[in-house]
Amino acid sequence: MIDNHGHLITLAAILTAFTSSAYGQDVPFAELRERAQQGEVEAQFNLGVMYANGDGVPADEMEAVRWYRVAADQGYAEAQHYLGVRYAAGRGVTRDGAAAVRWYRLAGEQGHVRAQFNLGVIYANGDGVPADDEEAVRWYRLAADRGDARAKYSLGLMYADGIGVSADDAKAVYWYRLAAEQGQVRAQFNLGLMYADGRGVPRDYRIAYMWFNLTVSRSSGEMRDRAAERRGRLRKQLTRSQRAEAERLTREWDAAHPREP
Repeated sequence: MIDNHGHLITLAAILTAFTSSAYGQDVPFAELRERAQQGEVEAQFNLGVMYANGDGVPADEMEAVRWYRVAADQGYAEAQHYLGVRYAAGRGVTRDGAAAVRWYRLAGEQGHVRAQFNLGVIYANGDGVPADDEEAVRWYRLAADRGDARAKYSLGLMYADGIGVSADDAKAVYWYRLAAEQGQVRAQFNLGLMYADGRGVPRDYRIAYMWFNLTVSRSSGEMRDRAAERRGRLRKQLTRSQRAEAERLTREWDAAHPREP
């Protein structure tokens, strides 16, 4: 049974953190505002970030949205994405799913990977648009092709369950593996399930144990508990030498994939 918890990701889970660029941090507020008023799009966006974060000015969500919109209207993809996030969350504006989709789409069509992933989530959930699994797959694929691990994991789920695409365990394993190699713990867990059940790959309890082991070491809470329980089941299926081999594989994978500080 594949872990589907997290496929229909809530909008709260996709709201990315607001971080300012080095440009906005290095330029004094008065100079930044002057540049923004003169039409410099990056300054307009960074001014929005400063108001959103209360960085050098009192925090003001509505003023942040105003400057994001000025930059977005000039076609600045990051500002369009931030506006999508604001409308999805109702921060500085009235929550409006359709407006969120509109701004995400403008950014996504310019190749903005987080906007593409967010559109996949929105179409999967039917938030602000009618639910459309095929459209969700299309946006997930665009984001996955640009390296987004969450999108790769989501594509794995879609192929595993035949949602928006024909069910294909081999393709599910392919996308799970790509996401797992980037450290996506749900993909690691599901890859363990695929190896344990022999879905899309030959059954291999050692490899399954390795992926559950990695999930335990790199996750917390419910995810960690579920992986530990699965690992415990497999421990009984493996000989001592097989467990030693699985532990060695875990150490080698861990060494080859250092965690971000």
